[in-house]
Amino acid sequence: MQQGPSSPGTPRGGRATRPARSEQSKGLIYAILAYALWGMLPLFFLLLAPSGAFEIVAWRVLFSLVFCALLITVTRKWRAFFVLVRRPRIVFTMGLAGLLIFVNWQTYVYAALSGHVVEAALGYFINPIVTVFLGVLLLGEKLRPLQWVAVGISLGAVVVLTVGYGSLPWVSLILAFSFGFYGLIKKRVGRDVDAVAGLTLETIWLAPIAVVQLIVVASISGLTIGTLSTWHTLGLLATGIVTAVPLLFFAAAARRLPLTYMGLIQYFAPILQFLVGVFVLLEPMPPERWVGFGLVWVALIVLTTDMVLTGRAPRRASLEPA
Repeated sequence: MQQGPSSPGTPRGGRATRPARSEQSKGLIYAILAYALWGMLPLFFLLLAPSGAFEIVAWRVLFSLVFCALLITVTRKWRAFFVLVRRPRIVFTMGLAGLLIFVNWQTYVYAALSGHVVEAALGYFINPIVTVFLGVLLLGEKLRPLQWVAVGISLGAVVVLTVGYGSLPWVSLILAFSFGFYGLIKKRVGRDVDAVAGLTLETIWLAPIAVVQLIVVASISGLTIGTLSTWHTLGLLATGIVTAVPLLFFAAAARRLPLTYMGLIQYFAPILQFLVGVFVLLEPMPPERWVGFGLVWVALIVLTTDMVLTGRAPRRASLEPA
């Protein structure tokens, strides 16, 4: 008897092939990698002492641009990059994204070097709420009931933590809103701009600002690069890689996941930052802050339960492979 045609996904040799990983699964992996790396950044920046925040951020910009240029050269994508540069809307949009991430970087490094890592963690706990509501209000994304519960509990945690600080947590708010809108922009241009090209355009816009910033630092206190030790200099040089890699992971994830999921996965980074701030750097944690963070962990349990019950993130008709 003649055999019928082989089933889809089975080669003629009869061996069953492993189904390709879905784009959303890849996006989930990229997102977790990005936020795990961001969560450990305070320790890296502390290793760069006595360099100040303004010098570190300036080198982050310039060395990130160098790293991206090398990456484009290795992957032979300069032709595609110059095609992108001929589109003014994309170029100016990435300029806005660059400005937002510059504000975020500057605030974050300041927080890491000045003993405000826990407050930075609060900012990244607020950020998922900002991101979720941007996705719902501006992009029409939908949340399931348990996801709404998780977001509501998180909002209550933010209120408790804010009261616990006794003053407006400006570091937290700047971090939350700057990165929330940055994520929105990356989501909107994700189909047209790949991760490397997008970060390259952002750092090109920021390079003049970084140069001016270095000139000012040199005239006031002097630059530390090349003056202390080989390891310190290598650390400053590595800021390009340390900055670019998680951003590239984030951009790749943003193109594959709904913005609401990006917002909720962002809890990975502030949890790590919180642990670093409290147990490594020994920043103060009065009882009301413990209550606030406890509520956040309850929200994470609710979110995890929702993900287990549903099995996977909902499919999106508009999702396209990279």
